[in-house]
Amino acid sequence: MVDNVPPTQAFEAIKTDAAAHLVDVRTSAEWTFIGLPDLSGANKQPLTISWQVYPTMQVNQAFIDDMRKAGLTPDHHIYFLCRSGGRSMAAAQAARAAGFTHVYNVADGFEGNPEPHGHRGTTSGWKAEGLPWRQG
Repeated sequence: MVDNVPPTQAFEAIKTDAAAHLVDVRTSAEWTFIGLPDLSGANKQPLTISWQVYPTMQVNQAFIDDMRKAGLTPDHHIYFLCRSGGRSMAAAQAARAAGFTHVYNVADGFEGNPEPHGHRGTTSGWKAEGLPWRQG
């Protein structure tokens, strides 16, 4: 079981726990054109490891290896983030199955659910919570 945690709780953990890291599982296009969480205030950077590979959107078969190459170990507390929480939950479940026991899904992701006009980033998620982020 992977716990969903609110973006503010994930950000606080990343700021205060040296063993806590944020893995942004979106695609390179999303990081570039939509933005990234800004963790510079915590002297950290988000780890950008795509769960699905753009443009085919097939699951990244090297995802767990990419996590290990990024220096992540089962001792780390890893918070997974995507656009709205779906891909990050799948990535967190895969990490848990691979032996990473301290994994969490950032509820509502970076942009959250769309508002009535279809726009994201204003009703829920990292951006809507007013947490720091930067444009690609």
